[in-house]
Amino acid sequence: MSAQSSPGQSAGPRKPVTLSTLNKRKQNGEKFTCLTAYDACLAAQISEAGVDVILIGDSLGMVIQGHDSTLPVTMEDMVYHISAVKRGNRGAFLIGDMPFMSYASETQTLENAATLMRSGAHMIKIEGGAWIAESTRLLAERGIPVCAHMGLTPQSINRIGGFFVQGRDPRQAESMVEEALLLEASGASLLLLECVPRELARKITEALQIPVIGIGAGPDTDGQVMVIYDLLGISPITPRFVKNFLQDSRDGIPGALRDYVAQVRDKRFPAPEHCFD
Repeated sequence: MSAQSSPGQSAGPRKPVTLSTLNKRKQNGEKFTCLTAYDACLAAQISEAGVDVILIGDSLGMVIQGHDSTLPVTMEDMVYHISAVKRGNRGAFLIGDMPFMSYASETQTLENAATLMRSGAHMIKIEGGAWIAESTRLLAERGIPVCAHMGLTPQSINRIGGFFVQGRDPRQAESMVEEALLLEASGASLLLLECVPRELARKITEALQIPVIGIGAGPDTDGQVMVIYDLLGISPITPRFVKNFLQDSRDGIPGALRDYVAQVRDKRFPAPEHCFD
């Protein structure tokens, strides 16, 4: 699929992407795309290029605010950026991150998730394994869709001890499969896997009925996500799973975005060099 024929260039308004859209993509074996965005301008370009999902991530703490982790990001920060992205969005499905310690209690979880949904998110994302099962259930029962985030969870960076691949140990890998199934049973509608071995990501994706999004998790997940500044080659750190789509674009940022969509859907990205064994 060439950039000229990629989604996002057709005339007329775009049909909004919904959770049902993503479920159908998984059922049909079709890949979908996700990128982060934090402002209206890039949100418009990303969605117009045909990207299915926009994640307003607490990664903004590092790429926007200049912190060395996501921990300083507040609920006020997330509300501001989700609201901005909503105004620029042209039909993508919006996922908003629940920041560090914003879901530490039942009351806090429900109130903060509701705040992000009112700000424009269509779904919220929380990090963790089995311990977030109850929060997931509470939210799902009240009509708030949940994306569970497993593998490398940046909010737990001080406990993990660094940005390391998760799930290489066979016992940890088996535990992650079990926890993914538990989160699905608890009502999670999506699962995001970050920095896990390709084979483990494939196993989890095949075990779950819900769509799985990967970043540094190989090509076998149902969808792929990248940080927009990684895609544009302007992040100060370039992890193995990152690809600069702007450097080969003949049409600047719009072309880079369309190339990303095309390469994910054609299963050309991520390539073997972007994966962990």
